[in-house]
Amino acid sequence: MTPTPVTRRSLLGGLAAGGALMVGNGLTGSAPLVSAAGAGGDLPRTADVVVVGGGISGLVAARELARAGRSVVLLEARDRVGGRVLNHTLANGAVIESGGAFVGPTQDHILALAKELGVATFKEYVAGDNVFAANGHTMRYTGTIPPDLSIILDAYIMQLRIDWMSSQVPVAAPWTAPDATAWDGITAREWVRQNTFNPATGNLLLSYLQPTYGSDGEDVSLLFFLWNIACSGNETSPGTFERASGTADGAQDSRFVGGSQLIPLGLAAQLGDIVHTQAPVRRIAQDANTVTVTTDRGPVTAKRAIVAAPPSLVAAIDWDPLMPPLRQQLLQRLHLGTLMKVDAVYPTPFWRASGLSGSGIADSGAVRTCFDNSPPDASVGVLLAFVGGSTWRAWANRPLAERRNAMLQGFAQIVGPQALQPIDYVEHDWTHDRWTLGSPVASAGTGTTTAFGPQIRVPFGRVHWAGTETSTYWAGFMDGAVRAGKRSAEEVLRS
Repeated sequence: MTPTPVTRRSLLGGLAAGGALMVGNGLTGSAPLVSAAGAGGDLPRTADVVVVGGGISGLVAARELARAGRSVVLLEARDRVGGRVLNHTLANGAVIESGGAFVGPTQDHILALAKELGVATFKEYVAGDNVFAANGHTMRYTGTIPPDLSIILDAYIMQLRIDWMSSQVPVAAPWTAPDATAWDGITAREWVRQNTFNPATGNLLLSYLQPTYGSDGEDVSLLFFLWNIACSGNETSPGTFERASGTADGAQDSRFVGGSQLIPLGLAAQLGDIVHTQAPVRRIAQDANTVTVTTDRGPVTAKRAIVAAPPSLVAAIDWDPLMPPLRQQLLQRLHLGTLMKVDAVYPTPFWRASGLSGSGIADSGAVRTCFDNSPPDASVGVLLAFVGGSTWRAWANRPLAERRNAMLQGFAQIVGPQALQPIDYVEHDWTHDRWTLGSPVASAGTGTTTAFGPQIRVPFGRVHWAGTETSTYWAGFMDGAVRAGKRSAEEVLRS
């Protein structure tokens, strides 16, 4: 095995983590986001396939089926499409993302879809120095010279072990890894404690764990963590910790011009009146020939259904007959962490003039990880922080003014006192989102993957499963959502 080079950005900077017309087998024409029929009134009574969930995965599945000539009804509980992908427009018209935002190399499916829809990408700003704040002091660093030699050596060994172990995990069946039982019996957090010499190394890893899982890793099994690393690649490029956590050439390499929600908005525009919003699904019943999905706007009966929603919401649906016990147990154990995204907006990205990248890591405080989240034209400067896990528990339920002050103090620690005077301040706490209820992706605790993981993509009668959690590559990312949507549609078409 050739060790993956450890660089400043991967190890510290990167940790900082009218309707469409059916013509033949294709969709043509354009449409408003949702037609009048799509947002209110009665639903179609029947269809070949009903898709539950208007995020990227459900929209992709619906489009694949419609292109194959099937009649489709897509049901979305919210008054918008996008699911866990959400844009936010600032006062000057610039767009930032309150949900999923980043894309990078080997995320071939989402990048190809964006290109098809005419949504361009731009590189995340990484020029200049990163900042490491620890023990009340800050250090600027560049190149491969670390700010703390004891951490960098410890972390280097840890990364080598993670990459080697994850290479043993099959992306389509992690429960078959040679050491699956042992790895699934310990949390990622405990494994880090046992396999690092300096406690500060484990504290540093929170800069990856908190944004990724909305937790400190104490409720994420080591096997699930290694599987996430393994699937941060594609069929020809194995996943690595550097790619999963890195900025340049990593998972946070680029963003979409105009915001990532342009992808689901573009898909919905193509689908037209196939898409029905404000239609929460309450019950799914099936027999030998049909499946009936009941919503607040009435029932739809189809030959097949695809469910593309967070596991906790799927478990809350009234199922008739009940889902198989193994499937129920899996859904109960795929939990959502706690995560908030915070953006502070400034007249300009002032830190760039000081030779700073805007990226930084702190060993404590409200801002543990910081990114430059400015729009591509730098019409305003934006600093982004992910607040997850124990950091979320420490700050999310405090008064807004107190939390805002702490966040700005954290930004100022990394880029300077000008960060204390934003022109706008934006928060989105996903635990308050009725149709998400937590972090943008579900994770598995100890024992879950080996005991119940094989159920993840097994159809339940006439019901098939999509959603980013069911992907074999880039699970938890937009690319995984696209892959899962395509795979579920292919299953339906074969059946």
